[in-house]
Amino acid sequence: MALNDDKSAKRVLKKGVWTAEEDRKLADSIEKYGPKKWRTLATKSGLNRCGKSCRLRWLNYLRPNIKRGNISDEEVDLILRLHKLLGNRWSLIAGRLPGRTDNEIKNYWHSHLSKKLKQAEKNIENTSTVPEINSMESCGTEAAEDQENEDATDLNF
Repeated sequence: MALNDDKSAKRVLKKGVWTAEEDRKLADSIEKYGPKKWRTLATKSGLNRCGKSCRLRWLNYLRPNIKRGNISDEEVDLILRLHKLLGNRWSLIAGRLPGRTDNEIKNYWHSHLSKKLKQAEKNIENTSTVPEINSMESCGTEAAEDQENEDATDLNF
């Protein structure tokens, strides 16, 4: 039994950085065919990319309604509250932030917010032990209260 040469020969797909020409071809194809059936869209557009790569490029970089740039304080607050409620369900969190992608939210969490949260928890642990030591040494409550107030202001992001 011989294998069919057409089916056994695999197409070699391009990997790596997308060019502006590829972005334009993908955007034109999506405008013509719509954002669906990514495997056939990749073939019809003339790109030598897999469907998953085309889908991710469109969803995370090329969509016209994507919000780019700094994440506002309100968005940070919402991300923190939703992460506490939902955990690492980035697509659900991003669904509550119009124009933000799940990938962007996940990257922002891991690069900024998780570190700040850990630091805040560490500061809380330190403040709970420091006032007890201060109050025992000085036998005054004003010094301990001042220390607690200073530590509480350090927790603000």
